[in-house]
Amino acid sequence: MTFRTVCRFLLATLFSFIPAFALATTGGEGSEAARMDLTSSGIGYAALAIFVFAYALVIGEEFLHLRKSKPVIIGAGLIWGIIGWQYASHGMSELAEQAVRHNLLEYAELMLFLLVAMTYINAMEERRVFDALRAWLVRKGFGFRQLFWMTGILAFFISPVADNLTTALLMCAVVLSVGGDNLRFVTLACINIVVAANAGGAFSPFGDITTLMVWQKGTVDFWTFFALFIPSVVNFLVPAAIMHFAIPDEQPAASDEVVNMRRGAKRIIALFLLTIVTAVSFHNFLGLPPVIGMLTGLGYLQLFGFYLKKTHYKCVEACGIENAHNDKLGDVVPFDIFNRVARAEWDTLLFFYGVVLCVGGLGFIGYLAMASEVMYSQWGATNANIAVGIMSAIVDNIPVMFAVLTMNPDMSTGQWLLVTLTAGVGGSLLSIGSAAGVALMGQARGKYTFFGHLKWTPVIALGYAASIWVHMWVNASYF
Repeated sequence: MTFRTVCRFLLATLFSFIPAFALATTGGEGSEAARMDLTSSGIGYAALAIFVFAYALVIGEEFLHLRKSKPVIIGAGLIWGIIGWQYASHGMSELAEQAVRHNLLEYAELMLFLLVAMTYINAMEERRVFDALRAWLVRKGFGFRQLFWMTGILAFFISPVADNLTTALLMCAVVLSVGGDNLRFVTLACINIVVAANAGGAFSPFGDITTLMVWQKGTVDFWTFFALFIPSVVNFLVPAAIMHFAIPDEQPAASDEVVNMRRGAKRIIALFLLTIVTAVSFHNFLGLPPVIGMLTGLGYLQLFGFYLKKTHYKCVEACGIENAHNDKLGDVVPFDIFNRVARAEWDTLLFFYGVVLCVGGLGFIGYLAMASEVMYSQWGATNANIAVGIMSAIVDNIPVMFAVLTMNPDMSTGQWLLVTLTAGVGGSLLSIGSAAGVALMGQARGKYTFFGHLKWTPVIALGYAASIWVHMWVNASYF
């Protein structure tokens, strides 16, 4: 077996580790023909080794305590450095330049879109929207089984608007507040939250970064995503219905905690919804990138923040200076948009830069074309897309969807919806398969664990299989 054959096999089985938009074409057929095939060269092998090593460090982040953005940023520089050196030595440096600029444009659109969404979520968190919801749920005195279903259902319906990570953390806080030392309830409720948050994010363009990428790429239009609603419900309900009988039928003590939202909280929620409408309208009616609408929505928040700042002291005077720091008003400086921007997940955003550029380089070399040939030409689209979901349980679903979009196989809308569904919900099979699962392992340390989740993987897999079957049945017209 030759080294080239080994590379083909590894890329076919492990392609989910390739997480970025790569350049499919640059400047038309002429530039495609002029591009060098480096898949069997030392340059290609070196680039592949750099990427695998960098991503191995990403996977070991929890143990190494090394931020995941650092290795992939360096890896991206090294990969494009050796590509640039190779092309410059052959007098073709403009091709490499065009390719890397294309990747930067793809990254900029995604990064700015996510930055606005993260800023709004941070603003709502600062205005105590999520704390108020958590306190309300705890205060109502629901039983364990009621709370199991309420947190799951809320996670399912909040994640299509907010990101599934924030949703999962919010619901987990409720579970920990009520569950206390009841290990069985906390474990099952956390599993249910992870499954529900991932399933809820699968049917909305804003529910997960994977669906966002598919929408921004123009592969599936905005309203078509909602065809995945019923399959997503099935993915959530099947394991939840089975786990229900394992939940202790007990009534925990209620709490009397009351949390008031800060001034302007409800209006910020309304502005976030208006921002989503703006982004959708820019894309659907004006043919412009959705990120333009999102950035316009950031302007809404900036203007409202200015209003809160200018009117804050009038409210302080009305309430009395002794109440200047009360929960209703917030701090003396009531709202600063740039503080919210600064609190965005910058490590995640820079991680995206690294993986976009890393795999942009691997795609430019030619490795993704090899993987696409095996996955979608030999296995077939349905089998390949089901495998994508299973592989997303090993690594985060974001790199999986990046790889598929990079390959850009010729598929029907039904198949694109299928891979969107599987990449979104497949991460629920293992606790490490999604950002929500990884975050909850940290938040509920010692209570929600990898092996605690693994015990219920067969039940979650049953929901995974059922959702695929329901999609192919209900949405047969898209195939």
